[in-house]
Amino acid sequence: MSRTSIGAHGSLMSDIGRTFRRLLSWLTLVGHAVAPPVLRIALAVPFFRSGLTRWVGFLSLSPSTTYLFEEEFKLHIFGEEYGFPFPDVVAYVTATAEITLPLLLVLGLGTRFAALALLIMTGVIQLVVPDGWPTYHLPWAAMATAIIALGAGPLSLDHLIFERIWPRLGTSTT
Repeated sequence: MSRTSIGAHGSLMSDIGRTFRRLLSWLTLVGHAVAPPVLRIALAVPFFRSGLTRWVGFLSLSPSTTYLFEEEFKLHIFGEEYGFPFPDVVAYVTATAEITLPLLLVLGLGTRFAALALLIMTGVIQLVVPDGWPTYHLPWAAMATAIIALGAGPLSLDHLIFERIWPRLGTSTT
């Protein structure tokens, strides 16, 4: 092989390498913009849909929700079943959280805190429905953990507040 063909081959490999790096860089930028809102929506949907079933009207819990927390839902801890303490309060807080937290996630407002709250709810749900881990709870926990780690992303109110408005007030988020 002549030096000319080696140089041409090396140049081609260098061009391919640069193109590959540019492609990876572009995928990273797109991924950082797209992944957080997709994760936020994917986690919000099942909780919001559940929350919609818990209400009759604007401020009234459905009788079935109250019944579930009083009679059906039991915490499975160390092989024993325990009822929820103050089931009416737990039902109201749960129903409120299942509407409010997904809305915050979709808006990207208080995102890490909303995801943490849903992660905690997922842990409690796991104690109520232990068989749901591989099908529902593990994906929910993974999404919530990813949101906590990644944050809301650039397409969010959190980003608008902390990157656009907050620095103008003289406070840095770094």
